Amino acid sequence: MALIGSHATVTGGLATGGLGYAAEVGAEVIQVFASNPRGWAAGPGDTAQDRALRESGLPVFIHAPYLINLGAGDPSVARKSADAIAHALRRGGEIGARGVVVHTGSAAGWTDGVEGAARESALRQIREIVLPLLDKLGDEDPDLLLEPMAGQGQMLCARAGDLEAYLDTLERHPRAGVCLDTCHMFAAGHDLTAEGGVRMMLGEVLTAAGPGRVRLVHANDSLLGCGSKRDRHEGIGSGAIGAEPFRELLAALPDVPFVVETPGGKAGHARDIATLKGLR
Repeated sequence: MALIGSHATVTGGLATGGLGYAAEVGAEVIQVFASNPRGWAAGPGDTAQDRALRESGLPVFIHAPYLINLGAGDPSVARKSADAIAHALRRGGEIGARGVVVHTGSAAGWTDGVEGAARESALRQIREIVLPLLDKLGDEDPDLLLEPMAGQGQMLCARAGDLEAYLDTLERHPRAGVCLDTCHMFAAGHDLTAEGGVRMMLGEVLTAAGPGRVRLVHANDSLLGCGSKRDRHEGIGSGAIGAEPFRELLAALPDVPFVVETPGGKAGHARDIATLKGLR
């Protein structure tokens, strides 16, 4: 069965905070930030905390900082993004993380005048940044998990089909996986509430990405309707997606961990984890 957990706050240290949070909300897997999620500062970590989390046996994922945009036309942002991804992957190895989640980014900042050229430039840059990092990963290092976005602006990857060109850019490297966010998929236009909607979305992911690429699900209901292109999370069963699509996803992806990033703090996470366990 799919492991079910949540993003965890880590006050007091990655192990102290993360493991305590998991115990309180009933998480079987957690996701953490290993650095400031809204800044570029990259701390060295704490050896004792890293070891304790690694030896706990609890499956862990890292979410890379939100500022990262590997496709940015601004050279400063691209350089900082490359450094931040390298740091997150290194920290993932130190804590025994299974994967590092990064948003797939946008083509913002390019000045190419020809339609589509900005996207091509952004993807070419992503190849130059990411492929060397993937090639350096050892057996004990985490995978890099690409998270498609809700579709706003010049996003490079939103609908399932967009994964094809993105992964082609990375030569379909075996260490490049996918993190599906249910709210993002819904906002990008995949109607998970329609009859066969979940099956259709997963089929498109399989066609675009290939088997075994989905290695994490961010299980989030959506405050807004299908196709909104806006990322607004809601508690499981309390939004426009509703509970039933999550039951279908859990059955269809029994080997993939599910992590909630829903509102409501610790109480909200405990409630949503319990709901997903019931659906499982």
